[in-house]
Amino acid sequence: MQANEGRFIVELDHVSKSFPGVKALDDVRFRLRAGEVMALLGENGAGKSTLMKILSGVYQKDGGEMKVFGQRVEGMTPKRAQELGIAIIYQELNMCQHLTVAENMFLGREKKRGIVLSQKEMNRRAEEILKKLRIDIDPTAIVGDMQVSKQQMVEIAKALSTNARILIMDEPTSALTAKEIDELFRIIRQLREEGRGIIYISHRLEELQHIVDRVTILRDGQFVTEMNYKDTTMSEIISYMVGREIKEKFPRVTCPKGKKIFEVRNLNAGRMVRNVSFSAYEGEILGFAGLMGAGRTETTRAIFGVDPRESGQIFIDGKEIAIRRPIDAIKHGLSLVPEDRKRDGLCTKLSIRSNIELPNLDIVTGALTVVKNGLVGRMVETAKKNFSIKMPNADVDAGSLSGGNQQKVVVGKWLARTSRVVIFDEPTRGIDVAAKVEIYHLMNRLKQDGISVIFVSSEMPEVLGIADRIIVMCDGRITGELDIKDATQEKILEMATDFESKFVAHA
Repeated sequence: MQANEGRFIVELDHVSKSFPGVKALDDVRFRLRAGEVMALLGENGAGKSTLMKILSGVYQKDGGEMKVFGQRVEGMTPKRAQELGIAIIYQELNMCQHLTVAENMFLGREKKRGIVLSQKEMNRRAEEILKKLRIDIDPTAIVGDMQVSKQQMVEIAKALSTNARILIMDEPTSALTAKEIDELFRIIRQLREEGRGIIYISHRLEELQHIVDRVTILRDGQFVTEMNYKDTTMSEIISYMVGREIKEKFPRVTCPKGKKIFEVRNLNAGRMVRNVSFSAYEGEILGFAGLMGAGRTETTRAIFGVDPRESGQIFIDGKEIAIRRPIDAIKHGLSLVPEDRKRDGLCTKLSIRSNIELPNLDIVTGALTVVKNGLVGRMVETAKKNFSIKMPNADVDAGSLSGGNQQKVVVGKWLARTSRVVIFDEPTRGIDVAAKVEIYHLMNRLKQDGISVIFVSSEMPEVLGIADRIIVMCDGRITGELDIKDATQEKILEMATDFESKFVAHA
């Protein structure tokens, strides 16, 4: 079905929504047709998630009109949305890890025979849906034992088990490999051919060309434009999103390479960190590349004292340091911006002010352990200014911010203190193009200030665009090192797939 054909199955007109201190949506419109993929784009805080939560019944709109399949809907609830055929798949997967695939798919809608739970019927129905999608997953498998990519596929199957005709996908590829993304796109195309409407939210704009029919763009809670994807360019999309032209996607700053600041020797920590050794210098950004499961995140956690290490040495300015816990790393001048911001980077139920204050208590408390509120306030204002954090005030819960603004708070709280080494683990995951450029500029500033910057990313163009030197990992080992002038995607991929043989060949 072509993007300009078919009836609207979702119509939102003049929609508004306010929260204390902020107007999240202001006179927004949105339309979706059957049999199309509509990309919903905008910077972090543009209102995308709020709009989708209104459509799925999580939030109530303050004003405007909503129609689903031509029927005007007031007082939408999650139950009513499900009855109308609307399903939302969140970026942070919402699965019961201890239950099976089938049990997750039919949670709250369990199949029964009389008053007895029918596990057999749920397994049969789950297998039927998975087979239709050509997803090779055992319905009796425990979800917690599965890769994130497989859990993502189960979420889609779960949505279809409710007979969903409108699917909302929020950053569905953020934790997937290239091969897994291809499989997801195959499923999206199949669902489109079946006449389902798909709303696709992503900050990975390069993905749009493979699946998207039309684009709706929001900015600062307002509708900007709606257009066919084939009739626009990437530069135009970015300009509409940020209200200005982004001239340089990967800003690079050249500095003279200085002395060695940081060194890791023969680090071992579990199966995924094996004999890792590397050094980092002043005046450079050291990138870590590799496929999912290569051991990069595990390496950063072992360095920072989050996970116990079995052996190895860590040096700062030539002096060996002992790190057993994160507090030891912090005292020695290390900072870690973790991969999972909600689990490891933020206390979402605490205020923005408290989140920035917590890792800096040694700085902001006086002799009687009384917090210097003025100093904390200045830290908050500095973080807000440096990272353009969109927030009504510093006393709202950090969990109420958009994903990208949460990430900015995570970065801001660490950079409120003076560090010798700053480790960024996937810092741009789930944030918009303008916010990414802000993070790149920040890393460049740190590099210019003589701070050792270590940067983990799964996106090869990003590593090639920002890093000065690249270390590649595979299977828990360092499999190569490249100076940026010699690095290509092909060379990185070759090193990133240098798996050890797990089998011994027999004559």
